[in-house]
Amino acid sequence: MSKARVLVVDDDRAVGMVLASLLKQAGYESHHVPSGEEALAALASRAIDVVISDVRMPGMDGMELLGEVKQRTPDVPVLLLTAHGSVPLAVEAMKAGAAEFLLKPFDRDEVLFTVEKALATNARVAARPPDAPVRGEGMVLGDSDAMRECVARLKKAAPTVATVLLRGESGTGKEVAARTLHGWSPRHAGPFVAVHCAALPDNLLESELFGYEKGAFTGATQRKPGRVELAQGGTLFLDEIGDISPAVQVKLLRLLQEKEFQRLGGTSAEKVDVRFVAATHRDLEAMVEDGTFREDLFYRLNVVPVWMPPLRERDDDVALLASRFCAELAEQNGRSGLRLAPDAIAALRAHDWPGNVRELQNLIERLVVFAEGDAIRGSDVERELGARSARGSRTSGSPAPVDAGTLDAHRVEAEKGAIRDALTRAQGNRTQAARLLGISRRTLYNKLAELGLE
Repeated sequence: MSKARVLVVDDDRAVGMVLASLLKQAGYESHHVPSGEEALAALASRAIDVVISDVRMPGMDGMELLGEVKQRTPDVPVLLLTAHGSVPLAVEAMKAGAAEFLLKPFDRDEVLFTVEKALATNARVAARPPDAPVRGEGMVLGDSDAMRECVARLKKAAPTVATVLLRGESGTGKEVAARTLHGWSPRHAGPFVAVHCAALPDNLLESELFGYEKGAFTGATQRKPGRVELAQGGTLFLDEIGDISPAVQVKLLRLLQEKEFQRLGGTSAEKVDVRFVAATHRDLEAMVEDGTFREDLFYRLNVVPVWMPPLRERDDDVALLASRFCAELAEQNGRSGLRLAPDAIAALRAHDWPGNVRELQNLIERLVVFAEGDAIRGSDVERELGARSARGSRTSGSPAPVDAGTLDAHRVEAEKGAIRDALTRAQGNRTQAARLLGISRRTLYNKLAELGLE
């Protein structure tokens, strides 16, 4: 489907630009305006699919804008955003036709989930002809050995209908990999529907997945299709699958086995043609052992496992990723031409990136915002990383700096313990041990030699 167009309306330029940038990174075409009056002008000049508006603004406020949008373009969903949320205001907004009510400070996943949900109600978006699919390798970016192995597995799996389980630490780019897999597959012209399982409580997750019939519960005034139905003919991406409850696991198992589901309040099963891709940062094997994750569901999901390597194991990719993020984010923030100086790239490569690619992307955006001149310097990188470390130290209340040699000794012992544990659990199988550790076999062999564990 061609890019959905989202209009962000907020008199706080910083908030509006951050929100518009977040939406662009997620694949939407987004634009920010600072007032309700300018929003109406934008709606009159081009087709908009979703409006996200602050409630409290000078001049025309968000509630007034909501009324005007509902009168002029009633099919366009409006999401209201405010730091002054209250139950009465939320009720008033919903009665006036708001699709959803979000509170500042906003959560990235919640915003994206809510926008996707709002788009699903826009019939004009659903009827829009698809763009030519993106089939290249630019979405999964990296040239390290670990990343090449990951991409090779994605390419092998893409033409099939096999369920793929993406595994790895948080922030390693599992959703990007899922979207790439969809783009390479024969289903690329169909929908890609993502469900962030950890972001929703059980009752909401079930209704979002399977939908519900009119009268299924209080407030269900009409039948609502679930994400499974919306993914018909395409790909359903189940992010953080390890966080779902046993009750939802049972229903998901039936969906995977029988390719059918039942809406809440429904009496008949519905067939569906969907390709399943799941992702998790959790150790599902351990969860199966302790009884918190169904063994039969695990095997249904783990047909084609793909391990996403952490960024610390692909330092050759840091410069490539950082340069791409810098170019994209500089363009989005009106800083075209901004570049990373060589000493900045060296400083980035020296960092261990516990938050992986997501941490790198967030840091680059912060550097773009605060950059002076036409280049980001190594001192800029060190300042931002140092400020974050200082904040972490103040928060934790650590009494004094720890000697670097002591820290290094602790790190070595921790690495040895983790590797020994993984090898024991894998019964000596080094390939499986590497997967349990979330690293490549080559990295494991190097670590075994480095730590004297061979």
